[in-house]
Amino acid sequence: MTKRIFISADHGMAIIYFLQSDVVSTLLAAGVEVVVLTDDDTKEKISQRFARPGLTFEGLRLKQANDYAKKISPRLQSLLIYLRRVGGSRRINTEAMDSHIWEVWGENGWKFRLGIWIPSALAILLLRNFSWARKLLIRMQNRFTPTPRLYTDLFDKYQPDMVIASTPGWRMDRYLLRESAKRGIPNMTVIVGWDNSSSYNISGADVQWATCWSELQKEELVKGSDWNPEKVNIGGIPSYDGYFRKQWLMPRDEYFKLHGLDPKRKLISYASSFVHFAPNFPNIEALAKLVSSDSLAELSQLLIRLHPSHFQDKPKIFADERAQVFELEKKYPNVHVVQPVALGGSLGYYGGEDMDEKSSMMAYSDVVVTVYSTMLVETAVHDTPMIAATIDVPGGWNKPKKFSLSLKEIGNWPTHKRFREANAGKVATDEKELLEALNMYLQDRSVDSVERKKFVEREITFTDASAGKHTAEFILKTLRS
Repeated sequence: MTKRIFISADHGMAIIYFLQSDVVSTLLAAGVEVVVLTDDDTKEKISQRFARPGLTFEGLRLKQANDYAKKISPRLQSLLIYLRRVGGSRRINTEAMDSHIWEVWGENGWKFRLGIWIPSALAILLLRNFSWARKLLIRMQNRFTPTPRLYTDLFDKYQPDMVIASTPGWRMDRYLLRESAKRGIPNMTVIVGWDNSSSYNISGADVQWATCWSELQKEELVKGSDWNPEKVNIGGIPSYDGYFRKQWLMPRDEYFKLHGLDPKRKLISYASSFVHFAPNFPNIEALAKLVSSDSLAELSQLLIRLHPSHFQDKPKIFADERAQVFELEKKYPNVHVVQPVALGGSLGYYGGEDMDEKSSMMAYSDVVVTVYSTMLVETAVHDTPMIAATIDVPGGWNKPKKFSLSLKEIGNWPTHKRFREANAGKVATDEKELLEALNMYLQDRSVDSVERKKFVEREITFTDASAGKHTAEFILKTLRS
């Protein structure tokens, strides 16, 4: 009998994970029929791009899911989301969760703090210390399943044997996963983000299986969120298989011509990150001034990659920083800006439309600078020197009810701490340290190369472009069990 699965791809990173890797193609080759549920507004575009026999696309009905979240006990649903976001066990590093607690505190008024935050603090104490409290939270969330159910017709039509989502119910996929659980259909989550298993923790639905990047992530899932270790697979990160194969790599001269870069100058790239917590402009401006001065050991140029959040309409501060960056490009002749490509709909600028751009930028840069972005792992895959720059501006965003966090204070978040302890790159807290790190790498890009390779092996496990097949094989094994 032919097996059939649902895959929820409600984020651009999930599109890359499933469709731009060997995961779906391996499942199809094994005779499994795959129904991908994705953003309704871009479904047809995605379908045309990835169409093949055995693969079907349906809408994920995100607008209806959002309506349900906003109209049916919205405060209680929001509270449950908040508690599962910060309520992971204290047996793992909780720095990222702790920052979110203070973010919610800082962006709400006193009525909210007294009425919601303080009672929540008591609940968090229970959640952090007792597995029964975390399991109770999952059961409490299950009561919020839309009636009539959002996906009844799709379940009845396709009769799937399994449902797979890119989170264990941390996003709107929670309603799909809850419906699958109520029907007794096996379900699974894949971990698509480097920090997901340490920053979000408690599931938003009853989910049975998980596949993650590494032993490090598995430990976070087991110790932080009570996953049964026998139900957690280490499959690597399929999204990066294309990097190892160099399948997205553009010819160097073509890439430099695309952005008007000077092939005789060293290339320093900056990948914007953590804009929700702090401005990136101090980092960017420092780099722009350095490449325009005679301070660097080699003649250089700067390529700035804007963050998807820079293209949000609200809050306006992100768009304002984007404008500041474009002004720098006008001011300095050796400064260039690249912006991520938008897929459209709710997938926004995370659609994986520019993997050739990202891969080429990391491969051809002499140094990549960011804050503590996932691009540190991706850059290490390309064996390119990298720097985490944490130059702060006093007061952060300096906007009422906009929480700011010093970039220097996020160094102990789980993934950031692992990067620092791996000695895979440098951390620059001011312009002097940034200059020293840049000059060291510009003169010898082999510095820290051994550490970069070890860092990659620990974080993603499979470095031979086989993660997609390993992950698909685990799915097939689970389907047959």
